[in-house]
Amino acid sequence: MELVRPDPEHLASYVAVLERGWSANSERGAEAGREELSAIRADAGAFLASMENREGKGPPVTLPDGSMARRLPGIRRWIWDGEFCGSIGLRWQPSTTALPLHCLGHIGYAVVPWKQGLGYATAALRLILPEARAVGLPYVEITTDPDNLASQRVIEANGGTLVEHFIKPQQFGSKPGLRFRITLT
Repeated sequence: MELVRPDPEHLASYVAVLERGWSANSERGAEAGREELSAIRADAGAFLASMENREGKGPPVTLPDGSMARRLPGIRRWIWDGEFCGSIGLRWQPSTTALPLHCLGHIGYAVVPWKQGLGYATAALRLILPEARAVGLPYVEITTDPDNLASQRVIEANGGTLVEHFIKPQQFGSKPGLRFRITLT
């Protein structure tokens, strides 16, 4: 398993997964996947270029409640073992560790159901941490739901410690969440 920068060579495998109804967006689900398919069909090159967005350019981000928020600088990598297995993203604000309320954490990840339980999320998180160091973050925060024990194990396996129980902002349904921190040394 490796992390790859999304490129034309990997795109067909990603499209096939989206067409099956999968989406890396745990909050917006299949709707977000359909939006990505539309973006790929409209301009695959622009879609791929948007996966490496270190300046935060582009249209606003659609939140789970349908509201819009400004886009942050960020990168996405695809989890790859000969085919698309999942996605991991890193986002940040320049010169600060703080994130706006509409961004629950620095890193988000998802693995397709048929590849879960293979350690891919744990490895992907370990592999993206050097990217976080490279953009100057001394630590990253990752949030998950209290009942997502698999995600909690992934974070803890990478040195994450629980820093707080919190209530997600209204845009995310005011549901309980857990915030973990991984110190980057």
